[in-house]
Amino acid sequence: MDQSQTQPRVTLVGAGPGSKDLITIRGLKALQSANVILYDALVDIDLLKEAAQGIQKIYVGKRFGKHHTSQEDINELLVTSAFAHGHVVRLKGGDPFVFGRASEEIEHLESFGIPVTVVPGVTSAIAVPESQGIPLTKRDVSSSFWVITATKKNGSFSDDLIHAAKSSATIVILMGVRKIKEISVKIKEYRGGLMPIAFIQNGTMHDETCQVATLNTIETILESVDNTKPGIIVIGNVVADHPSFFEEEVQRVLSSQL
Repeated sequence: MDQSQTQPRVTLVGAGPGSKDLITIRGLKALQSANVILYDALVDIDLLKEAAQGIQKIYVGKRFGKHHTSQEDINELLVTSAFAHGHVVRLKGGDPFVFGRASEEIEHLESFGIPVTVVPGVTSAIAVPESQGIPLTKRDVSSSFWVITATKKNGSFSDDLIHAAKSSATIVILMGVRKIKEISVKIKEYRGGLMPIAFIQNGTMHDETCQVATLNTIETILESVDNTKPGIIVIGNVVADHPSFFEEEVQRVLSSQL
């Protein structure tokens, strides 16, 4: 084995937004050179087939309502794996630095003198809306966008959600599945009920789903929301670019008149 492979080191790799073929070439090469892989819940399991046969692949995912590995345990596992096996790849969904807690892992590893390399990934915040034909920026419609998490650690709304609602920017909300109704009500206070909203789950995968509505008609899509799976919420006039937006809104209006 190459001596560089036996030296303790960690590569944080962004796996991309979902589908295994959206990982970068650099990320794929890192994966193929790993001696151990620690992977998240949002990683396409088929991507692990690209790694060398026989190496250890450890699931450290976190999902609501299911057993998960704490961040502290992940930090320690990265250290022990690196010293025991050499090159460890920490495979994260999307991009490591977009709500990926990569900074915490890097700080812990470097406190043990373990070098860390970061391979950026395609973030789901941009790629998943794109996969549904929803641009985050569009001339004369939206000149900027916010990417935010719905709530703070204590469960309250992030102040940034209110700041974003007061702006004219496109809002992309990650980790907001279980609060989609409350989010819609709060943003409606600042943007009005006709503002378009999209909710996307299993982004870029074969079973990707997308529901579109307005803040006034959000109740019509809540039945199809799977609270056990992550999703992305997009709010802004750019959502009207979704191919089915106007057709579905017409159907809702007609149904309401019956």
